[in-house]
Amino acid sequence: MARVSVIDPQTATGEAKDLLDAVQSGLGMVPNFIRVLANSPAALQAFLGLHSIAGAGVLDPLTRERIALAVAEQNACQYCVSAHTAIGRKVGLDTTEMLANRAGRSADAKAEQALVFARALVEHSGQVSQSEFASLRASGHSDAEIIEIITHVAMNIFTNLLGKATQVEIDFPEVALNTAA
Repeated sequence: MARVSVIDPQTATGEAKDLLDAVQSGLGMVPNFIRVLANSPAALQAFLGLHSIAGAGVLDPLTRERIALAVAEQNACQYCVSAHTAIGRKVGLDTTEMLANRAGRSADAKAEQALVFARALVEHSGQVSQSEFASLRASGHSDAEIIEIITHVAMNIFTNLLGKATQVEIDFPEVALNTAA
């Protein structure tokens, strides 16, 4: 059971209702973590805005989901691993690839370097080495992609913190964690 209220979109009012209705319209559902975030319409609006902008960037949806899976596993957020496994399937990732992604690996060499960098960002609180940066660049990542990798890592750390701190109920097919943070 969540530690904070899980806002019911049917009974929400004001700005929270408008935002939840927009999520329902776009996704066809309102995930529990969004319903928890709706306790603060300002926080929900900020998250949705950043998520929308980041989704319009140069990183492809597969790489964005790979990063989400790697960060969620590294931070031991079962809600996020479960959610991004479901989303990963929708964007075309298979089970073998997603299991590799959760361990920071990929069958795609360029994507794997993004995951190695993402995991280094988390492990070192952003203090990545020059060699980690050089490896990312050598794999063909542009400055725009590097900034977006950092952005997606930050967004996913936020959702991992929210999921774990609030103990929001998983409303996706549950996926067990491989590791414990």
